[in-house]
Order: sequence, then structure tokens, then C-alpha cells
Amino acid sequence: MAFRKEPPYTHGNQVKTAVVLVNLGTPDAPDAPALRRYLKQFLSDQRVVEIPRAIWWFILNCIIVPFRSGRSAAKYASVWMPEGSPLKVHTERQTALLRNVLAQRGHQLEVVCAMRYGQPALPDVLDRLKAEGCGRILVLPAYPQYSGTTTASIFDAVFQHYRKIRNVPELRLIRNYHDHQAYIAALRQSVEEYWALHGRPDKLVMSFHGVPKRTLLLGDPYHCECHKTARLLAQALGLGDDEYQVTFQSRFGKAEWLQPYTAPTLQQMAQQGVGRVDVMCPGFISDCLETLEEIAMEAKAEFLHAGGKEFHFIPCLNEAEVWGKGMAEIAEQHLAGWPTMSNPAARQDAALEAGISAERARKLSAPT
Repeated sequence: MAFRKEPPYTHGNQVKTAVVLVNLGTPDAPDAPALRRYLKQFLSDQRVVEIPRAIWWFILNCIIVPFRSGRSAAKYASVWMPEGSPLKVHTERQTALLRNVLAQRGHQLEVVCAMRYGQPALPDVLDRLKAEGCGRILVLPAYPQYSGTTTASIFDAVFQHYRKIRNVPELRLIRNYHDHQAYIAALRQSVEEYWALHGRPDKLVMSFHGVPKRTLLLGDPYHCECHKTARLLAQALGLGDDEYQVTFQSRFGKAEWLQPYTAPTLQQMAQQGVGRVDVMCPGFISDCLETLEEIAMEAKAEFLHAGGKEFHFIPCLNEAEVWGKGMAEIAEQHLAGWPTMSNPAARQDAALEAGISAERARKLSAPT
């Protein structure tokens, strides 16, 4: 195996630490050529589509990419922001927010974002960090709930990238934070702030991105982690079992996916006399096509057409201040032990804030 050319090692150089916020990705533009490139890369990932490669190659390149690109481009165009794709814009803003919060807490490190598919490409970002002297990398997926189709795909890309690197940095990868108190608290605050302005619904629907049911049967914990997030959030909001509903959206293909499906559930609620429904998407930390078009537009139209009176979409966490602090707390717990702070007292305070034991915090405050 040939190793890639990389910066020469120099003894005595100060090793830097970096946090990389990794999201799914997005096309470069809301047009058919950009969608063809994006869909081909995204749907070629065997973590995403577990169909024999020869069969799937034909379906993807001869049916999906040629015929779906135009329709998908029109959907992206309906939510495109002046600065670009909503997912990319919000991810970049979250990165800046996380960088500022960590800096305020005394951390000296790089904080950047990357995309699993599209730009900025994760391998390119990892190369840049290496060139800048980052020898410790913390990977923070934008997926609170672990799934082999999402989180594991990021891990694959990281490991695959470093297969041909001679001087591999120290790596830490955050697997999930679906039940982290800072994440649940941020979700709770976003809902309460929305209700304070708009009143409360008859039913709160928590819509998560779907995956094939087969993944659950083969051992993927995603379904369980989604339900745990929903249960903890409902408890934090003081909701009874009959006041909220978990659903799964974005079904693709003819196979059975996790149920209940979002759109049919909303239609059924409307037909049963539920007047107002509020829908949120806790599995997405950034608003994107699946939240702004699929839920806030398509699902709304289906609910109202079925007889519902009032539909509200509660935005994702995006750049909420409470989520900036939440991301920082999650990151700090996984940064523990790395010398990211020049002030020993600040290091101890940050460790305590992140929920680390006093004994562990004292060890972290020792000179390095």
C-alpha cells in the first residue's frame, strides 16, 4: 500500500487540537447537475443503501440520478437561502458558535466543519488540519442518534482517509448524544420558547428521519435512541403519553421502513379531529431540505388537506445560544485529558462544568 505524501515531521512542534463538526452534506447549487453529483456520491455509500453493488449501480445511474435530479433540484430551490443551502449555512453558523463558546471557556483549539458528502469534503478538511499541525482530532457528528447509515459512515470516511497516512493523529469520535442532558435541555427550551409565542398544540409530533426496518432487525440502535430522545424530551416538557407522537419521515423505495410514517400519521390525526399539530424534528440539529420542504411545506399541506385546522413547524436548534453551550458541553466531555487550555484553573472549572468528577478535574488542572 502506497502512503500519501504529507508534511514532514519536526520534533518539538506544538501539537494542536481540533474539533470537526461533520454533517451529512448538500449539493453545491439547486440545479440538476449539482444534484446529479451529490446524489451519486451520497447514494453510492454502501452504509446508506445495502443493496448488491451491481444491481444498485444500474438503479442509481440509469434510473434515480437521471430522473430524480430535476425534481430534487426544484425542492432545494424552494428552500435555498441567499447564502446557500440551509444545511450548510446553519452548520457553518453552528461551527462559529461552538468555536466562540469554547474560546470563551478558555480552550485553545481549531473548530471547523466538514461534510460527509459534498463540500467542504471531510478528507480535505482532515488534510488541512494536519498541515496546520493538528495532532489531536475530535469528530463531532451532527447526528444525535447513532445509526450505521449516518454516524458509522462518518467513521468509515475518517478511518479510510487515515489508512494511507503515515503519521496518524490521535482520534476521538463521538458516537451519540441522544440522551445528553444538554441536548435535551436545548430541545426543551426551543419548544417552550415557541409555545410561549404561539400557544400549545393539541398534539406534538416528533418526526425523525427514517431508515429501513431491516436495519433495526439487524441490530442498529437508531430506533431505540430516537424513542429515548422523545421520551426524555416529553418528560422535560411535562407531556403525557397521549400528548405527543413519534414518527419517521423520508421513506425511500418500496421496502418497509421504521413506522409509523410521518405523513400518513398526520393525515390520520386530522381525520380524527386533531385541530392543531406542532411538528419538530429532533434528529436534525440544522434545518435542511427534510425539515423545511418535507415537513414545513409538504406535511403541512397534507395535514390541512385532510381536515386539520392549524399546523406549526418548530425549527431545529440551528444557532440557538443554548445549543451553542450544549455542543460545547458535549465536546468538552470528550476533550477531557487533552491539553486544550493554557490556564490550569480554567481547565478545572471547565471540567467541572462538563460534569467531570472533582478528582478528575484536579488531575486535568495539573501542569502538562
